[in-house]
Amino acid sequence: MTQEAPFLWDRKMQQRLTRGEAAALGELYDRFASLVHGLAHRVLNDEAAADRITREVFATVWENPGTYDPRRGSLRSWIADLTRREAVGLLRLTEAERARTGGGTAEDVEEKVRQASAAARADYIRSSMPASLRAALELAYFQRRDYRQAALDLGVTADEARRRLRLGLQLLSTAGAGPVPAPPVHRRAL
Repeated sequence: MTQEAPFLWDRKMQQRLTRGEAAALGELYDRFASLVHGLAHRVLNDEAAADRITREVFATVWENPGTYDPRRGSLRSWIADLTRREAVGLLRLTEAERARTGGGTAEDVEEKVRQASAAARADYIRSSMPASLRAALELAYFQRRDYRQAALDLGVTADEARRRLRLGLQLLSTAGAGPVPAPPVHRRAL
């Protein structure tokens, strides 16, 4: 599959939505609903609110397919960005109301919004990165493997495992959550 194939699908999907094909919306929902719900839940930490955001995002896509610009990125990225904006907007409203009723300051609200937004972006980046990079990061962080152990598990050289970890960390660092900590160092017992 060429690099152009996903964008071709995106453009055709946009055309179908613009024509009002309900089947296109169903196909889009099947493909991206778990992404939308997961990102919304990551920001809001509320199942009902994530359900609401999911409905709102797909309604927005259905009503305004022309606002997607394929030159700016993939349809998946556009939908993820819509989700993040809707979820952050709802979080900002609910947290501001909580602050007004004695639950914190405006600065607290903005810090919570920043952290939730960065965490959702990091989740999206991790889920969108190539499988080889994601596998290396998951081995290092979740299974506590060092790069040599990760190399063995992945069936690659130690240099390749280090390269994959470095690239994965560089991608995650763009999430806006500040520097990504290095994976744990495992020392052999002497």
